[in-house]
Amino acid sequence: MANTEYGDISPRTAAFAAKEMLKRGIPYLVLEKFGQARPLANKSSKVQKFRRYSSLALATTALTEGVTPTAKQLAAVDVTATLQQYGDLVTISDVIIDTHEDPVLREASEVLGEQAAQTIETIRFNVLKAGTNVQYANGAARNAVNTEMTLATQRKATRTLKRQNGRAITSVVKSTPSYGTEAVAPSYVGLIHPDMDATVRGFAGFVPVEKYGTMTPFEGEIGKVEDVRYVCSTIFASFANAGGTKGAMISAAGTSADVYPTLIVARDAYGIVPLKGGASLSPAVVNPKPSDSDPLAQRGHVSWKSMQTAVILNDAFMVRIESSVTD
Repeated sequence: MANTEYGDISPRTAAFAAKEMLKRGIPYLVLEKFGQARPLANKSSKVQKFRRYSSLALATTALTEGVTPTAKQLAAVDVTATLQQYGDLVTISDVIIDTHEDPVLREASEVLGEQAAQTIETIRFNVLKAGTNVQYANGAARNAVNTEMTLATQRKATRTLKRQNGRAITSVVKSTPSYGTEAVAPSYVGLIHPDMDATVRGFAGFVPVEKYGTMTPFEGEIGKVEDVRYVCSTIFASFANAGGTKGAMISAAGTSADVYPTLIVARDAYGIVPLKGGASLSPAVVNPKPSDSDPLAQRGHVSWKSMQTAVILNDAFMVRIESSVTD
């Protein structure tokens, strides 16, 4: 009997299918690694709560002998975000299933897995790039930017994070289809578009990943500069034609410079529901079968859906640098 949630596959097979879907999508799941992850509990609310505890004031007054000081109370800051459902499907005809030499269902699952990862990553990036902690390579607003990012710009960003007690990232979500974390060398993480690759490699002191020695690079990582490890993804797109006069900079329209957001991220800057893991991604396969809408059983479907959210937890722990790139 068909499973009402996963179509013609069992929950056990669906769990395996979700992993297979995500194998092709893993390179796009950059933001998955560095956010505060709250896996979605089964049959839970659509509102996901992220909580942090505020630091205590320093205890600089000497204790009085025999007198217990007044106890302080922990203060929690809750940040909530409403989950939304996303998904898509492809139609596969009975003729293709019966006659095509390739394993079409498997291929469809892989393509959908890539689409799911890119979709969720784009949604997350759209949330994060709207943060309010921003600095410009030149000028005082985006519409003036037409200068490349420099090492001095990076240093200003990391100085800003340190002043706000933004801590280095010390653990990330593993680069596997299953959800889990692993320890990493402490650092801030710089999220950039591949167009920024040459700019970052030109910084004094740049260390490429091939010279890391025993340190394992992240998926998409190109190297590190001082406190920052840089990771590339095409998802981290520019604000096209949003900057100042083009000059020698890349411009989609040939007039105003494209503006590239570089996110320098500290620990606990943002929260996500991980796409990897138990109930985060639900695949479904429906084989062609007779119905009122398809009496000749000519169409089947492969699909995915996911309940997702992303939210900035602390703007002080993430700096967006806006700059341009030489054409």
